[in-house]
Amino acid sequence: MRANRIFVYLLFLGSLIGVLLTRASIYMRLFYLACLIIGGSWLWVRLSIAGLKLTRLSRSLRANVGDSYKENFEISNMNPWLCPWVEIRDETDLPTSAGSRLLVGIKKRNKHSYLAHTWLTQRGAFSLGPTTLITRDPFGLFNMIKTFPSESELVILPFIANVDFFPTSPGLLPGGKVVRQKALGITPHAAGIREYAPGDALRRIHWPTSARKQRLMVKEFDQDPQSEIWIFLDAEAEVQASLVDEDLAFRWDGWMLGNRPDFKIPPSSFEYGVAIAASLAHYFISQRRAVGLVAAGQINIAIPADQSFRQEEKILETLAYVKGEGNLSIDGLVAAQAGQLLQGSSVVIITPSVRPEVMHAVDDLLRRNLHPTVVLLDAGSFGSPDSNDAFVESLNNINVPVCHITCGADLGSGLSGVSKNYPYQETNRWFTPSTP
Repeated sequence: MRANRIFVYLLFLGSLIGVLLTRASIYMRLFYLACLIIGGSWLWVRLSIAGLKLTRLSRSLRANVGDSYKENFEISNMNPWLCPWVEIRDETDLPTSAGSRLLVGIKKRNKHSYLAHTWLTQRGAFSLGPTTLITRDPFGLFNMIKTFPSESELVILPFIANVDFFPTSPGLLPGGKVVRQKALGITPHAAGIREYAPGDALRRIHWPTSARKQRLMVKEFDQDPQSEIWIFLDAEAEVQASLVDEDLAFRWDGWMLGNRPDFKIPPSSFEYGVAIAASLAHYFISQRRAVGLVAAGQINIAIPADQSFRQEEKILETLAYVKGEGNLSIDGLVAAQAGQLLQGSSVVIITPSVRPEVMHAVDDLLRRNLHPTVVLLDAGSFGSPDSNDAFVESLNNINVPVCHITCGADLGSGLSGVSKNYPYQETNRWFTPSTP
């Protein structure tokens, strides 16, 4: 292409100089030929880019970290001539995007499509676009650019590990007495009937009563007797620690060669905390337990406990956006929310902090008849100088289950290993570590 461009420009300059100096007919013909090539090339590329259309299609706009996201790119050439060359530049902010391509020889009134596989390594929301098309004329003299704006957004949910077991309170009362508090969803415990209100689900309508009263009536339900699970995620910026992910470039090279690498969570205590919160929410909701989430990142977050699969989607989408930039400590977060939790609920505290105030928060939960479990991220393994040995010993002394997670550990086995690290004995209301 560069040689063609230089040749045409030399032909134009040489013929122009010859016409000005000698006015010979040969120079005039060469000058007209050069002008025809330049003008025709400009017109070619101008009309070609106008007839190119781009369509981006994907099956879903939700995916999890560690997945391979598939997106179909379709280029349509609506021109009555061949498009010799077109470059597709995917200018999305999605890391490791693989949508850019170089296509050659798209026939007239024809389509060319390809499937882009992007390895998702970062949670959050990312726009699928904009996308830029760049085409040239056959001589390579001119470039024309056409940009298609982004029309959709991909939400990448946190990584979910496979958890086999995690300790929780078995219920509020051994006899299984229902909680006389109205539930947002449908439970096995019907409480009564009331008049339909906008927003009520159609499946809650009680048709026999509606037919008798000649207006829509819906069923109300009491909460399930099982205890609620509350996940407290420490998002305070001051206690977080992280390392440089030096292995990412190597794994990315293997992915480009067609070998899908095993996903590793970025070596950040907060990213580990988010993955743990997402994994536990998925585990408990699959066990039909009511789960709530509390965190204080960019904003204060408090998602009421519920046990529907919509609740899982809500929690995961919230965790996709949260950042470890908060100013509120985990003990302050517990103090602000503990008074609003039902007695007998289980509280999972996810934190890398070993401050004495965390023990005060655990004591406060115990006094309120709440059952805490601490998932302690080893800050030292993430590059922090803090040691958590004394903190773990303090939790053991008051029989509070603690799960110790280090950087690089497998979250599934690490969270499920709580039962292995602590021999549990069943009491009347809670599983506690048995004292030696």
